[in-house]
Amino acid sequence: MNLFDPAQFGDLQLRNRIVMAPLTRTRAGVDGVPNDLLVEHYAQRAGLGMIVTEGTWPVQESRSYPGQPGIETDEQVAGWARVADAVHAAGGTIVMQLMHGGRVSHTDISLTPRIVGPSALAAPGEAHTPLGKAEYPVPHALTTDEVHVVVEQFVAAARNAIRAGLDGVEVHGANGYLVHQFLSPASNERTDEYGGTPENRARLAVEVTAAVAAAVGAGRTGIRLSPEHNIQGALETDRDDLVATYTAVAEGLAPLGLAFVDVLHAEPAGDFVQGIRRTIGAPFIANSGFSAPTTRTEAIGLVEAGLADAVGVGRAAIANPDLATRWERDAEENTPNPATFYGTTAEGYTDYPALSA
Repeated sequence: MNLFDPAQFGDLQLRNRIVMAPLTRTRAGVDGVPNDLLVEHYAQRAGLGMIVTEGTWPVQESRSYPGQPGIETDEQVAGWARVADAVHAAGGTIVMQLMHGGRVSHTDISLTPRIVGPSALAAPGEAHTPLGKAEYPVPHALTTDEVHVVVEQFVAAARNAIRAGLDGVEVHGANGYLVHQFLSPASNERTDEYGGTPENRARLAVEVTAAVAAAVGAGRTGIRLSPEHNIQGALETDRDDLVATYTAVAEGLAPLGLAFVDVLHAEPAGDFVQGIRRTIGAPFIANSGFSAPTTRTEAIGLVEAGLADAVGVGRAAIANPDLATRWERDAEENTPNPATFYGTTAEGYTDYPALSA
């Protein structure tokens, strides 16, 4: 396999095996409607094998960041339709990451009466609200019936994404957001069927993904996981519990025939991650870096060694709209500017030059 070869992931056609990782960029305004900036940004990057959008909220209550887009209202669906049309016109493939932030939010961000989580445990740290920094509040612990409602919220969001013309969806089960909050024993102290044992904590990830796959097709459905990432209080520090939890996730996902599984882990070639990959049996996107950017050399090596079917790339995709061309030619790359990763303007978003410039 070669990083620059095309690939078929379920119903999804990839022109190469470089995947744009989901990247929160906060450019969608107060109403969460994709605007001209988002249309241009994603269309610029259509040369990548597949774009995974920034985390997009299914319902207002699940919004984690000011400027984060949603997929709940007709206006949001119409905005995403413009994005999808522009990416398709440029020959690209785009899937939407469905992200319920859970307790990683604040009512000044969601503008709802509450935020929710698996248990009444606040996330550590501070939220960046429109009114300034504020400690994360203690969330409302979802009842068992409310957990079932969350599953349906993901399904409705997936249907809206497909209605908008996106090629597929990715369930966000990573990075300390709601689905990951259920997986972690540090954020999940439940005693119903969604808590306690590793199998019970794995249940929501499996149920959401299965329900989404049933609604829009398994060939258009993937999931992102970040085991052992230990971020935003979703700690997974007991190795035996970690292995048992993600074995339960993998075994629950295996029968679904998913389009892909996207794993963020520092050691994608290690036995633990490769074991998850083998058990699920779906095309595998490796993403090694949160603190260390994925390099061209690493990406080529992972695919050529058969350790990944594709490689997720974050910061290099931010700074290089034509990253696939640059990597194929081994050309010089633009340097990303972290000071403009988050913002409201075109600076650091759509103004990175293409190689041809």
